[in-house]
Amino acid sequence: MGGRQRPSKARGARPEAKRTGRPPGPRADRPAVDPGLEIARLEGYLAWEAEVAAAQRDARAFADRFPWLGPDDREALEQAYTDDRLRYAEEVVDRAVGRCRALAARYRAECRRICARWAAVCLSVAVAVALLAVVPVALHG
Repeated sequence: MGGRQRPSKARGARPEAKRTGRPPGPRADRPAVDPGLEIARLEGYLAWEAEVAAAQRDARAFADRFPWLGPDDREALEQAYTDDRLRYAEEVVDRAVGRCRALAARYRAECRRICARWAAVCLSVAVAVALLAVVPVALHG
């Protein structure tokens, strides 16, 4: 994350929108935008901005405990407090992301194992049914 993030740059209108006067359609050189992913990105951005604002607010409150500090010292203290708080928040987020990825990998592996077992059971049942259908015919025939 690395501190305060900037919003992504807005994309300008594509040339075909300017020429035709209607909204541009999908282009082969750009992948389709997933609205769920974009909403998640926006939520992440807003959550991070809220964390930055809270860190700055708490830094000001912390610096208020030291009324004898000069303006430069106060600003340095607030900046150090904010940086430490945001670094800690990044570590928390990184640990949570790592845990989510580990759980997702574990669940994917478990699902593959369960699917393989079910496929083996279904195949076994199909073979047993086929044998039960063929064996009586072979014995009487």
